Amino acid sequence: MGIIEPGIGLLFWMTLTFVILLFLLAKFAWKPIVNAVNEREASIVDALNQAKLAKKEMEDLKADNERIIREAKIERDAILKEAREIKDRIVGEAKDAAKTEGDKMIDAARQTIQAEKNAAMADIKTQIGTLSVNIAESILKQKLDNSEAQNELVQNYLNKSNLN
Repeated sequence: MGIIEPGIGLLFWMTLTFVILLFLLAKFAWKPIVNAVNEREASIVDALNQAKLAKKEMEDLKADNERIIREAKIERDAILKEAREIKDRIVGEAKDAAKTEGDKMIDAARQTIQAEKNAAMADIKTQIGTLSVNIAESILKQKLDNSEAQNELVQNYLNKSNLN
């Protein structure tokens, strides 16, 4: 026998040991090992499925977030538009009210000016009348100092009144 060639006895015992080891492994260890590998495979598949579900949920949430953001922008734009319209309406109403109030004040000022003008004219007429009477009185006093001038004035008035 050489170093490289194994003997028949050695081959027999090695084969027998291998078969016994294979039998023991098949009887006691093979099922737990296969079960552990199958469980590991199942857990990996479950983890992948959960990852896919989580990814899908994230995509759904992202789509919902984008939709909510779009709706919020639309609502914000609508609110801003409504606020601008309300502001424009309030400003317009304020301008109209101010114009109306200004027109009323202008009319009241015109009426006041007209009333003061009329009062001033009446006062001027009164003063002119008083002044005229005073002037006439002083002229008549000077002319009517003598009785001859008085008689002549009375005759003139009588002649004028007869003619009218």
